[in-house]
Amino acid sequence: MSKRALLLVLDGMGIGEMPDARDFGDEGSNTLGNLCRAVGGLTLPALESLGLGNIGDFEGIKKTASPLASTGRMRELSKAKDTIAGHWEMMGIVSEMPFPTYPNGFPPGIIRELERRTGRKTLGNKPASGTQIIEELGPAHMKTGALIVYTSADSVFQIAAHEDIISPEELYGICMTAREILKPPHNVARVIARPFVGPPFKRTPRRRDFSIPPPGETVLDLLIKDGIDVVSVGKVVDMFSGRGFSSKVKTQGNADAMGKIDDLLLRVADPCLIFSTLVDFDTLYGHRNDPEGFASALREFDTWLGNLLPRLTGNDYLFLTADHGCDPTTPSTDHSREYVPVLFYNKALKPEDLGLRNGFLDIGATVAGLFGVRFGKGRSFFS
Repeated sequence: MSKRALLLVLDGMGIGEMPDARDFGDEGSNTLGNLCRAVGGLTLPALESLGLGNIGDFEGIKKTASPLASTGRMRELSKAKDTIAGHWEMMGIVSEMPFPTYPNGFPPGIIRELERRTGRKTLGNKPASGTQIIEELGPAHMKTGALIVYTSADSVFQIAAHEDIISPEELYGICMTAREILKPPHNVARVIARPFVGPPFKRTPRRRDFSIPPPGETVLDLLIKDGIDVVSVGKVVDMFSGRGFSSKVKTQGNADAMGKIDDLLLRVADPCLIFSTLVDFDTLYGHRNDPEGFASALREFDTWLGNLLPRLTGNDYLFLTADHGCDPTTPSTDHSREYVPVLFYNKALKPEDLGLRNGFLDIGATVAGLFGVRFGKGRSFFS
């Protein structure tokens, strides 16, 4: 029987601090729990019906005795709280060593080499909020053409440039040059192109991520080898450096991604995996400490999900999870070290309590099992 799997990652929707949160400076983080309290309770009927309320205390989201989905929590084995580590672990790669971070900016040698190879000077070279640094350095960038280079608590090398000064295509080329420069021990997880316009300065949807490739074979690679289509919706393809996908669909935010998933489900052939990360929760609201915006985005997603569920057949398997936390109520504007939810739905399956899963690997193990692909890591939800 042909099967379709739909794996949706709600970017940054953690559900409570992990035991080692102190090591990451994230004590007290609980993205969903804290934002529910901050907005006076959150009503999400579709997620509630699946059983989201059964895996934690989230004001407004009720527990149910008859959830439609199997529900549980997952703890991350990787020594990280970034997007790449979370996505890689879901597909079978545990990051034993954290990617390098740069709380004091990047070493002078790296910056000098970037300037030499691009012919452009740089500005910034410090940890910063992406919206704040273009406000601070945007005018100087427009006068000089110098690149705005910055980082965060994550392993990222971000380059911002105004689209009238450096076209997005040229900026992508500059980022690929930076990717070549950033060799071990400076193997930064992601180089990110951050085009913007203005004034008033505003980042555009033409962001692009240049990630290091996974260091080993992933479930995605195994599916492709077995002739199973793997479709990226949004930036997921960038998290794997383009590897392990048969096709990709570009998106501009959550609403666009959800619409394109609807289109794919009408026409995509079996068997296939559709893999999408809904980035607005993290990018627009978690990092900007905006619980109201985060809550509004969750309501929008929940409405779409409520319309999606009746259209899924007995051959469709839905996974809902997250890659890390990004608590909009704490002083930090960075990712947070949290447990993540897992909801696994198929209309023909009896829901089960999945408990606490030891690693995001169990997502990959279940996907592999669905398609009859041999994968020796994690524990399938079916077992």
